[in-house]
Amino acid sequence: MSILFEPVRINRLDIPNRFVRSATNDGGADPDGYVTDRQVALYDELARGGTGLIVTGAINVHPHGQILAFQKRIDTDGHIKGLARLTEAVHRHGKCIAVQLFHGGAEAGAYSAGKGWSAGAPSHLGEDSQFPFFKGEYRALDETEIASLITDFGQGARRAREAGFDAVQLHGAHGYLFSQFLSPYINRREDSWGGSLENRLRFTVEVYREIRRQVGEDYPVLIKLGVQDSFPDGLLFEEGRKAARLTAELGFDCLEISSGARGSGWKETEFRTGIRKVEEEAYYRLWCREIKPDVGVPLMLAGGLRSFELMEEIVRQGDAELVSLSRPLIREPNLVQSWKEGDLRRSACISCNKCIEQLVLGKMALCTQLEKSGKKPAS
Repeated sequence: MSILFEPVRINRLDIPNRFVRSATNDGGADPDGYVTDRQVALYDELARGGTGLIVTGAINVHPHGQILAFQKRIDTDGHIKGLARLTEAVHRHGKCIAVQLFHGGAEAGAYSAGKGWSAGAPSHLGEDSQFPFFKGEYRALDETEIASLITDFGQGARRAREAGFDAVQLHGAHGYLFSQFLSPYINRREDSWGGSLENRLRFTVEVYREIRRQVGEDYPVLIKLGVQDSFPDGLLFEEGRKAARLTAELGFDCLEISSGARGSGWKETEFRTGIRKVEEEAYYRLWCREIKPDVGVPLMLAGGLRSFELMEEIVRQGDAELVSLSRPLIREPNLVQSWKEGDLRRSACISCNKCIEQLVLGKMALCTQLEKSGKKPAS
């Protein structure tokens, strides 16, 4: 059997294979962030489809961190019961599930328009900034607000454990709050939360410590870490690699390596389009390969993976212990099971990003190519 179907351990968690459904917003929650039947059906389908570890789409620890309509929340105890339905759906198939704890920071500015609150970020970049992804009003967080957010993440982790999730993952990539703190271009603070790499990483450190206070040392705590921004003057890989080493030394049990704050166009985001050849896949592999010797914890590799043989090579060669898929599992939620049964065809995903565009329109992230073909999309 392929190494991809061998189990792997993260802290106390035994994952039955090396496949991860990387955190993917599904757009299926109700207006108050509660889990719906269609989300339960989606997670049930993913677990039946063979994926060893399913990471939820970004779940808000505070309503002011929301960036999309119909995004799940974990900011009150009232959300626990619904979230437990997701864990039950996954566990009945012998698979694992983690919550991705999230806050959009400045990127919540567009969603907050007209709602009576303003988004908060490490700094305000000023009116002359051309940063393309901050499309709304936002302001610099003060010390009290930062402390409150740290508590929010800790409480989110506590609720996740009570809901039966096997682990939590911090969203520290793609230009959201943790990534904003880490980026020297975005974080222009002159206090102990900005300046040096250690100061810019401090928010991540303090959140991790609060989570450990809430859930203990035996509960797996993961991070999706953006190790390089996709625009000039942003976070450089040299610092991102050091941040990866520091987070592993701090105690994070697994790092999923990805990009930091986005640039312009799909090509400067994690959602690269037109992935048609093996050579175009695994676009973060070299980052993983360079980071691997620095850390003593498992790595997940995300970034355009489509081919079984390539994923097998990545794990065999030790670039990462797990491989993360997002868009392919929107197209084919049973893809991993198909591979296990011997059908090793490349993912049918054409990387058109129409599924992602559905979220912006307030719809579920479904494969529009299936709709065009007359086939029923997942859930």
